Amino acid sequence: MDTLIIDGGNPLYGRVRASGAKNAGLVVMAASIMADGETILDNLPRIRDVEVMIEILNGVNVDTHWNEDGSLSICPASGGVKSHTCYELSKLLRASNLFLGAMLGCLKEATVSLPGGCDIGSRPMDLHIKGIQALGAEVVIEHGYIFARAANAKGARIYLDFPSVGATENIMMMAAKTPGLSIIENAAKEPEIVDLANFLNSMGGRIRGAGTDVIKIEGVERFKACRYAIIPDRIEAGTYMVGAAVSGGEVLVENVIPTHLHPIVAKLQETGAQVSETDGGILVRAGQKILPVDIKTLPYPGFPTDMQSQMMALLSLGQGSSVIVENVFENRFQIVDELKRMGAHIKVEGHTAVVEGVPTLYGARVKATDLRAGAALVLAGLVARGETIIEDAIHIFRGYENIASKLRDLGAKVKEQ
Repeated sequence: MDTLIIDGGNPLYGRVRASGAKNAGLVVMAASIMADGETILDNLPRIRDVEVMIEILNGVNVDTHWNEDGSLSICPASGGVKSHTCYELSKLLRASNLFLGAMLGCLKEATVSLPGGCDIGSRPMDLHIKGIQALGAEVVIEHGYIFARAANAKGARIYLDFPSVGATENIMMMAAKTPGLSIIENAAKEPEIVDLANFLNSMGGRIRGAGTDVIKIEGVERFKACRYAIIPDRIEAGTYMVGAAVSGGEVLVENVIPTHLHPIVAKLQETGAQVSETDGGILVRAGQKILPVDIKTLPYPGFPTDMQSQMMALLSLGQGSSVIVENVFENRFQIVDELKRMGAHIKVEGHTAVVEGVPTLYGARVKATDLRAGAALVLAGLVARGETIIEDAIHIFRGYENIASKLRDLGAKVKEQ
């Protein structure tokens, strides 16, 4: 099924549970190959990206299976982990590049395909390469592959020109099993970085400073597999929070870590929504009207680029003019043309979009150009007059577990086709 059909005009009411974090789960899955024995991951979402990651794991001689309790077991098969990822699978998934650091850490060599994923802008591997080379890896890039060996790796000090999440993760994984002390300066601070560090430490790693801009890693010889629960998905939670605000409803989002959501909460409150923390999660009540706000996307703890499209859908109905500046990915504004099909008034110049609020959006046939754009179209469809048909919804299923059934439970009229 690759199409979602939404009949708009039904406010969302009730409670919804956020699944495990896609971006944390994927890197932890890659890191699991570094351990001796069986890793068991709890709170891992059953989404398309996770299924592709499982296929990549199977392809490098790692056994996986889902357990009755919903957890995933990961264990290297006899003969050990292979050091070569599948090109056809890797081009489907940006996170496939995370096997680079994991394999260099445990195997001291890696042949990893240049990754694919959503077309949201340039996401070069230069910082990844810079980091692993500083740790002693020899790297050659040709024919669409990264060939790396690290026979004589040792700890090093690495400064990142930009706090890249993927580069920070790859360097952390390699350094975690590289002799000596490694220091990453200007490291990414995202919650997913902290989750990876906690996972590695649970297996015997020695990592300090995750969540700050300086991470210190003392290499260890051996990791012992463990059972670990993935953090909740802050972007999925934020999407349902915006859903409550845009549809004129009231939703309690459960299974969240409130501090991860503070940038989203602040902007929703500026739009007039009422947001409060409760023992059960975060409660969002729509305001009487949607007020215009200005947004600049930035690395964490700034406003996340992964929530920019969803906020654009909300601000399309604001009473006034909003300005959105995209500082992370230059192709995030592909959503604009699709929202225009639904009656939105948006002008784009470079990295800036000016959103003039309109009284009503109208159902239309639109296309999900990437994961978060697809989520934004779902939000727009919830409030649009008439029927919205979202094609290429496979992008949405890559990152949102059971989105159609979760929305139906909140009162939306959504069906898959």
